[in-house]
Amino acid sequence: MEAETSWTYYPYNYITTTYVPEAESYSEQSNDDETKDTTFSMDSLLPDDLLERILSFLPIESIFRAGTVCKRWNEIVSSRRFLWNFSNNNNRNNSVPQRPWYFMFTSTDDPSGYAYDPVIKKWYTFDLPCIETSNWFVASSCGLVCFMDNDCRNKIYVSNPITKQWRRLIEPPGQRTTDYTALSTSMNRAKQSYSVSVVKSKQVPGNFFQWELSIHLYSSETMTWTTSLTDVLTGWRGGDESVIIDDVLYFLIYSTTGGSDHRHGLIASNLSSSTSSLMRSFVPMPCSLTCGRLMNLKERLVVVGGIGKHDRPDIIKGIGIWCLKGGREWEEMARMPQRYFQGFGELDDVFASSGSDDMVYIQSYGSPALLTFDMKLKCWKWSQKCPVSKKFPLQLFTGFSFEPRLEIAP
Repeated sequence: MEAETSWTYYPYNYITTTYVPEAESYSEQSNDDETKDTTFSMDSLLPDDLLERILSFLPIESIFRAGTVCKRWNEIVSSRRFLWNFSNNNNRNNSVPQRPWYFMFTSTDDPSGYAYDPVIKKWYTFDLPCIETSNWFVASSCGLVCFMDNDCRNKIYVSNPITKQWRRLIEPPGQRTTDYTALSTSMNRAKQSYSVSVVKSKQVPGNFFQWELSIHLYSSETMTWTTSLTDVLTGWRGGDESVIIDDVLYFLIYSTTGGSDHRHGLIASNLSSSTSSLMRSFVPMPCSLTCGRLMNLKERLVVVGGIGKHDRPDIIKGIGIWCLKGGREWEEMARMPQRYFQGFGELDDVFASSGSDDMVYIQSYGSPALLTFDMKLKCWKWSQKCPVSKKFPLQLFTGFSFEPRLEIAP
């Protein structure tokens, strides 16, 4: 692992924090009281709009610190105009680069954990809104994070984990008791609207080879759910992996017959048009995978998958990254070097992986080690060591990536 452990407390409530000035300090005075020290702040000469522009070029971590400097700075970084300037600066090449963060759960009983900022290579103690346990379903898009409970699967929240704003959605239609569920969300920054997708899969009673599958969509513009499609799959079932890209819902399906060359398949369902059969949009996977993780990287569908052995497809021998081209063809973008693959120690056939922008995160369920891959630079790197250690042999670790944004609201 690279470097030493480095983390700090994350002051997330800067928007609602009441500024408390520090106690006044007085310099020592001479006996004759002839010499007096005068302090002077250069920013007092700057008008609010200019100071606002300067602060908008800071990374998020520094903005939170700036909000605790004084009352004036706190009011500036809390204003709507500042959030707009900050958003625009992050879309410019001359601004401080902002990369997606990674949140790592530290317990299976509660949602506490740490968030990793790859730009300054630091972990922050971090509290998530709404979520009650770490086994909830999680999906993210453009600063929004969606949570769904893993029991009844009727509690769905959309939140901004940075500002702690959140909203609970109305209960989705369909059966509560499903065997498999996949959650995804998509944020439209231009319209400031978002959609949420829930794919439910349930075995047909008495028939292991047939599975009922339904797709339910939520629109923030209408604040309603619609059931866009219901179908019955033969020899395939749904799972827990899905992502929305350019109004197309992609989700993984899994073979139930054991006779398929590949254990996984991909369905691409166009949300703006209707179809009578999901299997018409079936896309074979690039190779036999032990598991697959879907993600949206700059409106491209990327799959991170465990590569199975030729004679034992359920045993992992490596990890690859592929990008879908033209709707049906896969292009291999990278394959994890053996030194990194072995660096995870004993890696199970399944693992956690997510990402956005050009950043991919890969994490073993068996350890807090976190590996990053930059799609643009084609570079593998270990993250800074997470300030959490494995306390017992069967302890599990997982997490998800999200974009830290101030201007996005649910």
